[in-house]
Amino acid sequence: MTIKIIEMPHLGESVTEASIAVWLVSEGDRIEKYDPIAEAVSDKVTTEIPSNYSGVVKEFLIDVDTDVEIGTAIVKIETDEEGGEDETAVSADSTDTQEEKSEEFTDHINEEIDKEAKRRPMKRDTESEAKGSTTSESSKSSASSSDGSAARYSPAVMRISQERGIDLSQVEGSGKHGRITRKDVLTFDVESQQAPAEKAEPKQETQSPQRDTKSADTSKSATVSRTSNGDEIVPADGIRKAIAKKMVQSTTEIPHAWLMVEADVSNIVKLREQTKAMFKQQEGVSLSFFPFFVKAVVQALKKHPIINTSWDNNSIVYHKDINMSVAVATDEHLFVPVIHNADHYSLSGLSKEINRLATLARDGKLSNTDIQGGTMTINNTGSFGSVQSMGIINHPQAAILQVESITKRFVPTEDGGFKAADMVNLCLSIDHRIIDGLQAGRFLQDVKENLSKFSDESDLY
Repeated sequence: MTIKIIEMPHLGESVTEASIAVWLVSEGDRIEKYDPIAEAVSDKVTTEIPSNYSGVVKEFLIDVDTDVEIGTAIVKIETDEEGGEDETAVSADSTDTQEEKSEEFTDHINEEIDKEAKRRPMKRDTESEAKGSTTSESSKSSASSSDGSAARYSPAVMRISQERGIDLSQVEGSGKHGRITRKDVLTFDVESQQAPAEKAEPKQETQSPQRDTKSADTSKSATVSRTSNGDEIVPADGIRKAIAKKMVQSTTEIPHAWLMVEADVSNIVKLREQTKAMFKQQEGVSLSFFPFFVKAVVQALKKHPIINTSWDNNSIVYHKDINMSVAVATDEHLFVPVIHNADHYSLSGLSKEINRLATLARDGKLSNTDIQGGTMTINNTGSFGSVQSMGIINHPQAAILQVESITKRFVPTEDGGFKAADMVNLCLSIDHRIIDGLQAGRFLQDVKENLSKFSDESDLY
């Protein structure tokens, strides 16, 4: 027997630390090479960690939700390899992990997990199997279920299933002991999930909700505690903790200052109304207002490089690339994927890229590359009716722009009269260590000027 140690793997080029969101195995479990053993959370992205060895899980070396540096030992595995009794533990990074230091390694290993699962299929209890089972078989199934392996869903699987409206009881798992993996949920055909329910007998249809409700109640009672006056205390999941950590870091380290200007975007409203049907037909995505604002900001950053900076150890880093972070909200979380080299995109290209990143975020498919490298953030707060807000800067960036709702207002004209115009508030938060009010004001004026120039269909391409 030989003891091997698995370390926290490299999860991305700039990722320096991560935490275990959930252990997918227990101490004493027998595992095979490539079986997923845990889910790690870093920068709001959840990644499954596979085992590099076959053997028995001996000991967890770190606690759940504890941030550790990449390369930290996380678990001991007892393998069947021959070796001395006191043989020094070998790090998992000395094999596959060290050779692949980017997220491509994680993708590769996940593919290997799927291949391994197909070569070694594990029978999983399903609703149809339960229908024809005897009483003794049902008892056996219940005992097996009590182990927790069959009914244990990872936070990523639960989140994706809720967002896509998937009934997990109808998903066939490809993981160990039929465990449902992230890939199983992402590739599940949502439209087909009603078919099994329609074929089920009425008796089972009435029993199924009761069983699901009981299971949900049991799961909830295991994680939710209550105070003496009845308040519920719900532990935050890994992604929410990552958001909290980032927000506290930003408000603690960055001295925020805020400015707001209003812009007349009647020309954009008119242009979009004239071209949105044609654009949808030709490009395959809807033309929203947001890409116009992203384009205007990118153009202004070219003229005001001080906004495209970050503070690092008493120095100002001027970023060569313009990588725009765009905030995307789901029901439970906020993600900030990045449009890399945003100045290389036309307005049409920005529309497609924003749509692609937003879809990935809502489907839980963002990779580490998708959320890294941003140099400034723009947030479409107007999408949920906001007219004025003060954004928290996405550390270590130096600015975030909140684009508020477009509203009809009467504004004065040059001849002393009034006109109805489509107006929007642009709210800018800046890092006052780097950017002063004068610089921020000039930047916003250029953003306004850029917005006023969109008037023709040719501006879309």
